[in-house]
Amino acid sequence: MAKRQEQAAPDAVLTRIGQVVMLHHGGDREEARNRFLELWAEIGEDGDPLHRCTLAHYMADTQDEPDHELAWDLRALSAAEELTDERPAEHDGALVVRAFYPSLHLNLAADYVKLGRSGAARAHLGRARGAADALVDDGYGDGVRAAIARLEQQLARETPTGGAPEPGPPDGPGGETLGPPRRQP
Repeated sequence: MAKRQEQAAPDAVLTRIGQVVMLHHGGDREEARNRFLELWAEIGEDGDPLHRCTLAHYMADTQDEPDHELAWDLRALSAAEELTDERPAEHDGALVVRAFYPSLHLNLAADYVKLGRSGAARAHLGRARGAADALVDDGYGDGVRAAIARLEQQLARETPTGGAPEPGPPDGPGGETLGPPRRQP
């Protein structure tokens, strides 16, 4: 019974994160941000890395300022680096840690584009591309790979001769999002 309760607690946290994600997708960005902050306070800086990675990954999307979004995406990457392959497999979907990296690095690349830091954007975009072999051939994996390609094209257009890009809008041409699609927790 105690073993069962221990396993239910992590799932409960991911469920709560998922509920806040739905709130955000429903259009209440500020309330989602507030609830994520409350959850972050509960989880703590030294809490379960999977919880911190997941929460920070989604919290970044609720930020109004690009530098705040970058800070949360960096927290997500840092937490992912603490994970072992066994930890995510305890949860539904049997995630593999390697599959987190394309999305995490793509998010960081998009953040750096927003901040006008093309060198850092290219570095993370290269890491995202290098890690993309861990993605499954499904809608999510296809979406991440497509987002990598879009951001590569945008960077090529903005800096064809290696010059620094002008800080631009957070979305690509036609309004498509530069970052990857988010998988529901």
